[in-house]
Amino acid sequence: MIWLLRRIGISILLVWAVASIVYLAIHLVPGDPAELLLSSAGMTPNPEAIADLRQQLGLDRPMLDQYLTSLGGLVRGDLGVSLRDGTPVAEEIARRLPRTLELLGVAGLFAAIFGIPLGTFAALQRGRTLDRALSGIASLSLAVPVFVLGTLTVMLFALQLHWAPAGGFVPITQSLAQHLILLAMPALTIGIGLAAIVMRMTRASILDVMQRDFIRTARAKGVGAWRILVHHMLRNAMMPVVTVLALHLGSLLGGTVLVEYVFNWPGMSGFLVDAVNARDYPEVVGVILVISIIFVALNLIVDIVYGLLDPRVRR
Repeated sequence: MIWLLRRIGISILLVWAVASIVYLAIHLVPGDPAELLLSSAGMTPNPEAIADLRQQLGLDRPMLDQYLTSLGGLVRGDLGVSLRDGTPVAEEIARRLPRTLELLGVAGLFAAIFGIPLGTFAALQRGRTLDRALSGIASLSLAVPVFVLGTLTVMLFALQLHWAPAGGFVPITQSLAQHLILLAMPALTIGIGLAAIVMRMTRASILDVMQRDFIRTARAKGVGAWRILVHHMLRNAMMPVVTVLALHLGSLLGGTVLVEYVFNWPGMSGFLVDAVNARDYPEVVGVILVISIIFVALNLIVDIVYGLLDPRVRR
């Protein structure tokens, strides 16, 4: 329990550090946000208009006061309002975040279902034809850029086979079948690269575990090959695999811009790009903070899984 509380405390400190860095970085960016907003709106920024807008946005207050207000809002779940239309940033993120999480969740599930077994087969067939074939396919999958893979997916499944529309989004409440069909292609596009990474990591990790003394001891005792694989190899080999999969999913949380653009999927990445183009600072800060919090949460989950897989970590 103390180990878990320590990990949670470290995660809270990381979130506070990220929030502070994001706040300071935004204020260190050259230029006056009020002046930029007025200029982008097609207005001629004069000192009176700039001063009025700074007062409306609270930019005329001391920096420490603004920082404490922003930090208090983050604790309450209040990320401010959009400068473009005045809608609460938290509501807009709450509407788009599940779509991106669903996309990455399905992609991660696909990567685990295919990457771990294929990596295991490649390790058990080390140096043979199957191993070389799987390693070549994985290298090819990693070499193809995601936007090229997405375009090829659209051309194959939408334009040639007519199995699914080229892109778009339909809520689950409207049509579950249509929602899953539209989700499949972008999730597959992300999942293919993730599966290749998971497969390579699984293969390397199992090959490392196969050389350990406890594996040789289990074989000498006459333990069955299947039991050795499941209870000894896979359990010890999964720790780096879980780490790689979780960290890649975290990095993809804000990096699925091209996939969401190709398939017209209204997630967080496209929302962040629109906010940056519109210089909507509350939206930019809100999205970055939410992505950072989820990334820290993924690291916490990895630590907990480590503790469950290896009791030595808890000690």
